[in-house]
Amino acid sequence: MNLTPFSGLTIVLESGEIARFDAVGQYTSYCRLVPALRFSNGKKKGTGNRKCGNRYLAWAWMEAANFAIRFEPAIQRWYQRNAARKPRLVALKAVAHKLARTGYYLLRDGGTFDVHRAFA
Repeated sequence: MNLTPFSGLTIVLESGEIARFDAVGQYTSYCRLVPALRFSNGKKKGTGNRKCGNRYLAWAWMEAANFAIRFEPAIQRWYQRNAARKPRLVALKAVAHKLARTGYYLLRDGGTFDVHRAFA
């Protein structure tokens, strides 16, 4: 899967030095791809600051997810399975989240993207 050069450059440049994130969860949170919810005793107590993070990374990963769903059959099948039981935007954000997790490891360790490993 090849991203458009603009989206790829946006992701690389807006991510900055990837070593500043200790874990993949911190990176995906910075990309605004996880909900900012607070729970106490199993009850929702608030939504937190949902505007924390980088809005340009959120945009770039969502664009990458749209592109991937359109042109990669394995990702399209995974998305359609999720969209059948969840709202469309939730399933799209799940694809963006998986791509961002994969992107974090690619930026940190190098290598190439394997769609079957990410969306098996």
